[in-house]
Amino acid sequence: MEILTEFLHTTGFAMMTWGNATMIIVGIFFVCLAIIKDYEPLLLLPIGFGAIVGNIPAIQGMPLNVYQEGSVLSYMYFGVSKGIFPPLIFLGIGAMTDFSTMLSNPKLVLLGAAAQIGIFLTLIGSLYLGFDPSESGAIGIIGGADGPTAIFLSSKLAPHLLGSIAIAAYSYMALVPVIQPPIMRLLTTKKERLIHMKESRHVSQREKIIFPVAAFLIAALIAPGSIVLIGMLFFGNLLKESCVTERLANTARNAMIDIVTILLGFSVGASAQAQTFLTSQSLLIFGLGALSFCIATAGGVLFAKLMNLFIKEKINPLIGAAGVSAVPDSARVVQMVGQKEDPHNFLLMHAMAPNVAGVIGSAIAAGILWSVLVK
Repeated sequence: MEILTEFLHTTGFAMMTWGNATMIIVGIFFVCLAIIKDYEPLLLLPIGFGAIVGNIPAIQGMPLNVYQEGSVLSYMYFGVSKGIFPPLIFLGIGAMTDFSTMLSNPKLVLLGAAAQIGIFLTLIGSLYLGFDPSESGAIGIIGGADGPTAIFLSSKLAPHLLGSIAIAAYSYMALVPVIQPPIMRLLTTKKERLIHMKESRHVSQREKIIFPVAAFLIAALIAPGSIVLIGMLFFGNLLKESCVTERLANTARNAMIDIVTILLGFSVGASAQAQTFLTSQSLLIFGLGALSFCIATAGGVLFAKLMNLFIKEKINPLIGAAGVSAVPDSARVVQMVGQKEDPHNFLLMHAMAPNVAGVIGSAIAAGILWSVLVK
């Protein structure tokens, strides 16, 4: 009976707290959203199941979770905590991204830049709420809706907030189809949502090859802190567009990005332990992240409306919402909202221009913040 009693005291049931139970329910909710609603299953399913795994209590002296040195999960989390996984994700994104639409209509790059306003306004708000400059920079980057960039910057500026920031960034990336449409409809009229845009011009292969090299040099010289992310992004794109390294490009955009996504998503979810996540600071970060993402979406839409005051060929303001760098999810949302108004209005390719510009913009913003705020 003593052995049985001792065993019962070492079970997860005996040591379960209300916080652990809450986070397990949150993890199950994420898994259900991924499977039933098909909300970004490649992100939500690993994160959700990781949250379930990370909140199973263990007895003292048994290293199991991501924060305990020597545990298996801590080795998986090493790629997150040291900023290794994000550049590999950027390599895969570069290898699957076509910059043709952006090159054919360069003014749409401004929409990607405008959406980054969410980053800097949230930074100011975080400072006002008592976070120090480094913490505020790491929190603000959530507004770019770019999980890898948020992880990379927070690992450099505020490692103690990494778990909360990573969960917030990836949650909002996954919930793009829920968050963005109401903001887009609120800020646009029916007439604006019905605007048809002209087909993009053809971009030569030479332009596609020159672009990643030239763009990297410009971005890296402006913000040296972005070299790792921007370098891997454009290196992946050069692998794709050079047409001489197709095997490498295929590996980067398929096998590699899938493996890294599994490891990153699962370990980020496992880091969302109740003891570290269910705190007033973490919940405040989650709220600031939501505000940042909404501001970024609104900034892109409103800037598109502003541009229409000065140009002859009108832009459908909906594509401004794609300026956040959730690739290609926000571009798909633009297409979905546009086609609800007019089934014959195809905005996806036009929306990809500010979408990929947003990826570049958020990485440059992260590089600038790292350069300015590093201690």
